[in-house]
Amino acid sequence: MGNIITVEREKCLKDGLCVADCPLNILTQDKDGYPVPVENADKVCIDCGHCVAVCPSGALDQRKMAAADCVPLKKELEISAEQMEQYLCARRSIRRYLQKPVEGKKIEKLLAIAGYAPSGHNVQPTKWLVINDANEVRRLAGLVADWLRWMIEDQPEFAAMLHMDKVLAAWDKGKDLILRNVPHLLVAYAPKNERTAPAAIVSAIAYIEIAAPALGLGTCWAGYFLRACQTFEPLMKALCMPENHTVYGAVMIGYPNAEYHRIPARKDVDLTWH
Repeated sequence: MGNIITVEREKCLKDGLCVADCPLNILTQDKDGYPVPVENADKVCIDCGHCVAVCPSGALDQRKMAAADCVPLKKELEISAEQMEQYLCARRSIRRYLQKPVEGKKIEKLLAIAGYAPSGHNVQPTKWLVINDANEVRRLAGLVADWLRWMIEDQPEFAAMLHMDKVLAAWDKGKDLILRNVPHLLVAYAPKNERTAPAAIVSAIAYIEIAAPALGLGTCWAGYFLRACQTFEPLMKALCMPENHTVYGAVMIGYPNAEYHRIPARKDVDLTWH
């Protein structure tokens, strides 16, 4: 049996919660009621930490995380359903930013929070490139503008559908609708053949979008930039992507130059019950 867990028997309640909550069903209870791994569990375990998190007495340590090293949940920090609804519905995609750099500690905190976003099989494939220099952000926006010119000539129908001509015309007049003069850009990438990466990175960026306002920050997906990354070699070279890696997501981040006072309406939910 793989030694993936250690149980402090004096603390263990023998309630079987860790066994029941294991996503891969690789824990069982011995004749005395204590949790033990099944055969070959060490080869199957995805190190998700559910067993540690669900144990009310802190009796179980997992091979990669001890209960004592995991942050305990604080009941006083729980938010109400009403608070959650307003916070999530009030979030806006920010397209106007103050020309004020974001403290590195805030960006690091957001990326750490994003590390808790779900990923298939707990692969956690997301890697981050932080474009921290506003001048470099501007240079990358210029490369996207080059891509827009090429797209307008090579794929005019597709370019028209995405209003690329208007974005490029604005750029040529000195107005940045590509990266919005944002001070920082977060680029999320992963190996090209990592099947869990697309969904994992969307989830990670969603965590950043949700968490950012609590730190006084605003975000917006960099759609033109992302599309250019996937098809425009000069931009990929400028990002110095590792071999066999690709960009799956990109988000602008900075201090908002706008304050909102109400929640705009949205379409009714398109819902079918079965």
